[in-house]
Amino acid sequence: MRTSDIALLIDEPACSNNTNKEKGGCTRPKPGATAGGCSFDGAQITLYPIADVAHIVHGPIACAGDSWDNRGTRTTGPGLFRIGMTTDLSEQDIVMGRSEKRLFHAIKQAIDSHSPAAVFVYATCVTAMIGDDLLAVCKAAEKRWGVPVVPIDAAGFYGSKKLGDRIAGEAMFEYVIGTREPDPVPESAQRPGITVHDIALIAEYNIRGEFWHVAPLFDELGLRVIGSLSGDARFREVQTMHRAKASMVVCSNALLNVARKLNDRWGVPYFEGSFYGISDMSQALREFARLLGDPDLTARTEALILREEARVNASLEPWRARLNGKRALLYTGGVKSWSIISALHDLGMEVVATGVRKSTEGDKERIRDLLGDDALMLEDGNPAGLLKVFNERGADVLIAGGRNLYTAMKARIPFLDINQEREYAYAGYAGMVEMARQLALTIENPVWTAVRKPAPWATGKAVGEVVGVVR
Repeated sequence: MRTSDIALLIDEPACSNNTNKEKGGCTRPKPGATAGGCSFDGAQITLYPIADVAHIVHGPIACAGDSWDNRGTRTTGPGLFRIGMTTDLSEQDIVMGRSEKRLFHAIKQAIDSHSPAAVFVYATCVTAMIGDDLLAVCKAAEKRWGVPVVPIDAAGFYGSKKLGDRIAGEAMFEYVIGTREPDPVPESAQRPGITVHDIALIAEYNIRGEFWHVAPLFDELGLRVIGSLSGDARFREVQTMHRAKASMVVCSNALLNVARKLNDRWGVPYFEGSFYGISDMSQALREFARLLGDPDLTARTEALILREEARVNASLEPWRARLNGKRALLYTGGVKSWSIISALHDLGMEVVATGVRKSTEGDKERIRDLLGDDALMLEDGNPAGLLKVFNERGADVLIAGGRNLYTAMKARIPFLDINQEREYAYAGYAGMVEMARQLALTIENPVWTAVRKPAPWATGKAVGEVVGVVR
């Protein structure tokens, strides 16, 4: 990828960072910028959930990493995306100039073995540095076997994970979106008196199947998701995203370039929203109704919201009694830096600080609206700093990503995983109840009382006297 192309993606016009004169846009690539995720990592995380595509990592085996089900996304159909495929380049392949040949044969093997809807080929640092012509190989393979082969030129050294997200979106816009027209609405989905509206979701990954909490509400309202980037998506659906009547950007820091270009080229209006928390979930439904401009849809949306909010509030009543007044330290990024705050407020909890390392200026503005102008926003999530804030602010639980798990375990403080490694789905009204349940069980777990006590041999008590506490 050319330096000028990278600069254009960094200076994304729709990103609020670029309107901040003090900051001057998103961070440029520099040594060490890939700590916490490189461009290659961002690109594969963005596109891997497209379930019926063969994803081939063109590089050494280490770049494939823990390739089985690496994001925790869920699908209702093919599981091909969960199979890690790589060209597994060795030193001999690189020195002898055999890497392009290996890629060509890898594409053939993927097509012969799995019959994918398409093949995505991801460049890595090694193959970018040795100058492999990814585009030429993909074109030749597509012509040879008649299956779409898409190059994803997102070598790790290009920059951060966020840049990789945008490179992936750019590849979808250049090679995939707009290459097919959507299927007609099936008779089974048609209901008398209800107009079906086609919508698209951008940067929604269906982590732990959480979008399945939301999908039935869309179906009831007559909102058909014709394309999603990229949770539980199919290649043929991504091809038709340009025909959506409205789109929602779920993770505001990742794929704004796709939403903006859909709007610029095909007139698809978009908004940034969240499915976390009662108020944000309701607002997302209202925003779709507003953009689609259907009075009947607006009326049915309000009726659905009234019903669902009453139902979820009744389910949350016992959990709110247990969580009311509890204090949380939230360390995440992007849309979750403010949407989870809204969800915690819905539970009566207080947020003492939140992480903003991957947040846009728009995200930070929303945080100020929720927490006030003096909100503590953490740019650096080093363990010592997090624990200092946790103790000084009297927090009851640390809500963060998997990489902070061992920090919490060593400090013997309650911890809830909120990122893609989590075990539970938190989106939608039903997800809100699950979040409340997990927070209460985490904070009230008797293990914290047990592990904070002195060891039996330090107090002179017999081991058997302490076991009862753990039980």
